[in-house]
Amino acid sequence: MTETRVLRRRVFHIAGYDPAPPSAVFERFARELRRFERAWGVRTSVSELTVDRDLATWHVSASGPNWRTETEMHLVRWDDVILDSGVRSAWSRLGLGLVAFFDFLISGAFAAYLRTSWRYAMFFIYPFLMLFSIVAVSVGSAILILKLAGSAIAAVVAFFITALPLLYAADRWVYLGFLLEDWIFAREYIRRGNDALSDRLQRVAAAVADDGRMGSADEILVVGHSLGAVLAIDLIDRAMELAAQPRGAGRKLVFLSVGSSILKIGLHRAARGFRAAIERVSANPKVLWVDYRARSDVMNFYGAELLPHLGLPPAESPLVRNVSIRRMIAPERYPRIRRNWYKMHCQFVRGNDRRAPYDYFMATCGPISAEHSARSERGAMDLFGAEGQLLDQAGTPEGYRAVGAAKP
Repeated sequence: MTETRVLRRRVFHIAGYDPAPPSAVFERFARELRRFERAWGVRTSVSELTVDRDLATWHVSASGPNWRTETEMHLVRWDDVILDSGVRSAWSRLGLGLVAFFDFLISGAFAAYLRTSWRYAMFFIYPFLMLFSIVAVSVGSAILILKLAGSAIAAVVAFFITALPLLYAADRWVYLGFLLEDWIFAREYIRRGNDALSDRLQRVAAAVADDGRMGSADEILVVGHSLGAVLAIDLIDRAMELAAQPRGAGRKLVFLSVGSSILKIGLHRAARGFRAAIERVSANPKVLWVDYRARSDVMNFYGAELLPHLGLPPAESPLVRNVSIRRMIAPERYPRIRRNWYKMHCQFVRGNDRRAPYDYFMATCGPISAEHSARSERGAMDLFGAEGQLLDQAGTPEGYRAVGAAKP
């Protein structure tokens, strides 16, 4: 039977491809936590941030009139890995970006994206279409100057005079360089891996395994957002191997993949090791894997059947939950972000304006277990009163009573 209440929780959060330092992530977390307070009528307090080479850690106390939950948040760092991988010249970035494009094209990944999620296929082609358009316009400019002036030197100058401002504008306004770096990293992760990242995941996996055997937390939760969900699969697979316990022993680990890029990597023909890790995690009865998706997020694979598309045998996990971002955000705020693909994608790890079945802060800081919320179509919505009190299912005209209240 699923335990509903959580008094102590330990969370390992792996963000997507984002070079933001731990301090910026922490400040954003604390800011978005205020939305959680307003939406659910709860009170929270946050400790100071501590940072080491692998983890950034802070503690959150959340409470209502009749409950209190303590959460130890661990941000699994890879901001430094992203910064290191992105230290290259603009021309090197363009060249490696084109290599990544043709790699994902020839490997069959793009064709698989079209079969599984045409929206994601458009997201994949978007930066490269932009790059090819800039090249085409610049070449056209060079050809025009060559015809008018009859000078090859003038044509070359015209090419660069046209290309450089367009590349700068694309990088400044639509993040072309960042998008190219994302795909460059994805290709390198598939083809060669990353030694620094691998060593870090191994060390964090040891901490997760120790928590599963001896930790005092009521719930161990791993959250992987976007490309971070790929690293979370790697982390959990390592932790399960390190646990070295019978399959039926120990506590269950809950894994939330939110707005994930798992198929981005898994559909590449060369990602055989990653697909094997997915198979092991999905088949492990000591892991509950829940995959949250949204139709309005172009950067996740809404509607895709993850295991069948990867050619893997059926398993109990992942449990797929579709969420509505529109219903999570205040009506007056939604129009401002709905055309911004990045903000829509990041709403999976931001605070909700309204109560909804999926709420990142309820999952990580609230008193309801992530498993209980995931298995309910309405999440934690039916377990909270208007003033933030925790309810159970008996007694009142609405079918609920406050936890701890006397039964009639």
